[in-house]
Amino acid sequence: MAEQKRIDEATGTSTVGHEWDGIEELDTPMPRWWLWTLYATIVWGLGYVILYPAWPMLNSATEGVLGWSSRGDLAKEMDADAKRRAPIVDAIAATPLTDLPARPDLMQAAVQGGGAAFRVHCVQCHGAGGAGVKKLYPSLTDDDWLWGGDLATIEYTVTHGIRNPDHKETRTSQMPAFGRDGILDAAQIGDVVSYVRTISRQEKSSMSSTRGAALFADNCAVCHGAGGEGGRQFGAPKLTDAIWLYGGDRDSLTATVTQPRNGVMPRWNNRLDPVTIKMLSTYVYSLGGGEKGPAPAAEGAVEGQGADGQP
Repeated sequence: MAEQKRIDEATGTSTVGHEWDGIEELDTPMPRWWLWTLYATIVWGLGYVILYPAWPMLNSATEGVLGWSSRGDLAKEMDADAKRRAPIVDAIAATPLTDLPARPDLMQAAVQGGGAAFRVHCVQCHGAGGAGVKKLYPSLTDDDWLWGGDLATIEYTVTHGIRNPDHKETRTSQMPAFGRDGILDAAQIGDVVSYVRTISRQEKSSMSSTRGAALFADNCAVCHGAGGEGGRQFGAPKLTDAIWLYGGDRDSLTATVTQPRNGVMPRWNNRLDPVTIKMLSTYVYSLGGGEKGPAPAAEGAVEGQGADGQP
């Protein structure tokens, strides 16, 4: 049956011919302002598709006749910022690293630039404030440094990294796996651990630590020093303080002596330019553990960390 349209007496508007339980639908036209808004959005959409990137493709998108892109805007902003910073960056590049502390203006700018680089490249391991992660990554804020904490030493490690097998200038320290390789048996390892815990003032002297002292002298003193004071020429940590990366409790020390961790730090000279590395080094130096002394003649690097033989 054909639907019957009629004029609604109350409104003077035609009905659409539908009826549900006596209720009819009016065919009220859309307001003109709404229609013009719809038409305007259609025109705007067509113009946008023509002028700006719009249609996605397999590997890109249509570029639009204006050639605009958010990446292009970012590149322009970065170029402008690089030009703004160029004078101070050039001054930092021209100033020897060890002379920066005598130039407070350049030192402050270098620390700020290094902090920005640190937040991009280093916080994933060392944490936002350089405090490290216990049992994983060393703190850069304390006074324990494997190879020294002066500016030149820090720059060397940032540049060449730790245990990068494809880079001959990388820092390398190798602690033997006394347990895994059968150099010491379990009882001997327990005695050495007792001695280390004694010289770090965590345990009182005992028969076990006395036996461990002799074992330490024969197997460990060549790197860690006769009294466990550490040896920077070997990257061997100090064992007499309370700063530990992998833990100074008996279980942690036993695990380290049995099979050392031999952690790795990336070298940054294949990712960052020399000026950024210089600024990054000043930032690490400024975190609180930096040392004023000269760098060792042969080697020098950062790695503020704990005293269990591992970075």
